[in-house]
Amino acid sequence: MAQVAHGEHELRRVIDEDRELDGVGEQELVELYRSMVLLRTYDERSLVYHRQGRIGTYAIFWNHEAMQVGSAHALEDGDWIFPSYRESAIGLLRGMPPATVLHWWRGHPAGWWNPADYNVASICVPIATHVPHAAGLAWGKKLKGERACAIVYFGDGATSEGAFHEGANFAGVMRAPLILFCNNNQWAISTPLEAQTHAEALADKAVGYGIPGVRVDGGDVLAVYEATREAVERARGGDGPTFIEAVTYRVAPHATADDPRAYVDLERIEQEKQNECLGRYERYLRRLGMLGDELEVEIKAAAVEAMRKGIADAEAEPEPDPGLLFDNAYVDPPPNLREGWLG
Repeated sequence: MAQVAHGEHELRRVIDEDRELDGVGEQELVELYRSMVLLRTYDERSLVYHRQGRIGTYAIFWNHEAMQVGSAHALEDGDWIFPSYRESAIGLLRGMPPATVLHWWRGHPAGWWNPADYNVASICVPIATHVPHAAGLAWGKKLKGERACAIVYFGDGATSEGAFHEGANFAGVMRAPLILFCNNNQWAISTPLEAQTHAEALADKAVGYGIPGVRVDGGDVLAVYEATREAVERARGGDGPTFIEAVTYRVAPHATADDPRAYVDLERIEQEKQNECLGRYERYLRRLGMLGDELEVEIKAAAVEAMRKGIADAEAEPEPDPGLLFDNAYVDPPPNLREGWLG
């Protein structure tokens, strides 16, 4: 019988407990940090680019880096990633050029990639509609006898959507090798978690589908890594999907089009910022003697340079032909589009 794991609703932690993870040495710990810095730099620079009018509306993921990096590093290259808009830059961890993701936010056709090139599916904006896609791909891998599993990311609000329930139920019935990863940041735009569900915890929803639910501190990159690694092992072993609820708090607006001051507790925001995930991990590595000033400067400078090159490459791309919008929609564009838009 599936049940919520590890002390019911208690959050699993590693950093605060100063635990060591089996099989994770200094090189792996530093690589986790390098990836977190890359994503943090991407997010902060993208916000600047938006304010400069160089990209469109942008979904901020500041303080979500531990969830994305910890879970992605627990995968193998052959495993598939299904991101939502909040994980728009997760492809960078698979070698995707920053320019490609920046193009996506610019609405440029160069922002679309062949998912098979990185085993990263297209960024999903509709809430939860990619959950059945991920479940189907994972089931297909199982039917083919392949080793690969899949992970699908979604927010707390997605657990109220029909597509989430359909995908979770399908994965449970088919024992698909899927990790259902919920980044519970307490807010679905302006809807607080308590208005989203009457369940004590989102991980409780897993029980209804016969799969285990795990709750983890979403600001603890090592706890996320550990929980995801166990879920991956379970999936590869033929035991089916796992639901991971990574609990954090959204300290930034939902997106650049949102002003959260109308609904958030600003004091709570400032408190949460004091323990944000990157600084928390930096302090942990320094306690272990694995991160010094020189290495920190080197890693952060490399991330900044990658972003500078990314925006330069993105802006060097020629403007697309507006006719591309209609190539796969009409045999012959209607007169109003042909005359008003296509010229």
